Amino acid sequence: MKVVITGGTGFIGQALSRALAARGDDVTVLTRGGHSDSRDSRQPRNVGPAETRVRFAEWTPEHDGSWTRELDGADAVVHLAGAGVVDKSWTPERLREIERSRVVPADILARTMARSKEKPKVFVSGSAVGYYGMRADDTPCTESTASGTDELGRICVEWERAANPAADAGVRVVHPRTGLVLGRAGGMLAKMLPAFKAYLGGPIGSGRQYMPWIHLEDAVRTLLFAIDSDTLSGPVNVVAPNPVTMDEFCQTLGCALHRPCLFRVPSFAAKLALGERSGAVLTGQRALPAKLDAANFAFLFPTLRCALDDLFGEAAH
Repeated sequence: MKVVITGGTGFIGQALSRALAARGDDVTVLTRGGHSDSRDSRQPRNVGPAETRVRFAEWTPEHDGSWTRELDGADAVVHLAGAGVVDKSWTPERLREIERSRVVPADILARTMARSKEKPKVFVSGSAVGYYGMRADDTPCTESTASGTDELGRICVEWERAANPAADAGVRVVHPRTGLVLGRAGGMLAKMLPAFKAYLGGPIGSGRQYMPWIHLEDAVRTLLFAIDSDTLSGPVNVVAPNPVTMDEFCQTLGCALHRPCLFRVPSFAAKLALGERSGAVLTGQRALPAKLDAANFAFLFPTLRCALDDLFGEAAH
């Protein structure tokens, strides 16, 4: 297959690119920077044989360009690009950047596919469990649950809606509503590990908020599943089948690292430190993978304990 990826240099995108190349697919990563010489434009340096199937093409996600030719004849397009949600303060300008960096490229990609002579078979256009809003309750959220009315919920609604031109043109569209992805080298764990390793780790806020997590390997496998499964379309919760609360997550992480979980960050301290962003960590979603379950998708890491055991070695019993 020929697969085009945006966000292919990010935490999830890199892992997806490697997985696609390892199974024999040809991958084109659309990236802002491009590469400075012909060798780099064909393949990344210091990679294994499979990853030589990955090439890079410069793109301008805010508007059309020569990069749009990459989509014509592609079998699949995966849109993962977007500015970090909790990396900077939620000023009005930053919220607009978070929205534009997702919605505008999704719209351009979808419209480009719609007018392509040889349309891609599937458009996997990212989304997030933030679609359901920043919630403090334990109500299960499946793909049929209504969207939230806060900023994150609204952004996710627009993000998904931007893919409509591709769907209207007959392209199968899948929206992976991704939860908190756990991996050794990035994502949420990279931010939490320093405190735990320094014996200062603990939950934030009440600890009762749900954390819809998924192991990086399973997240990549669900994206491959979305590409390959002709019957899968629409929103798909990319989360493990056993969500946990913040308290449960931190206790399990502490056990996996052989560190105590003693220091709770009070809600007021999180609000002082993070401002409006604190809502993203003081709330959560009890998201469940209803569509993946119905499609008989087999998770390699269905429980947090086995996921952290894989990431950090022998977990405490």
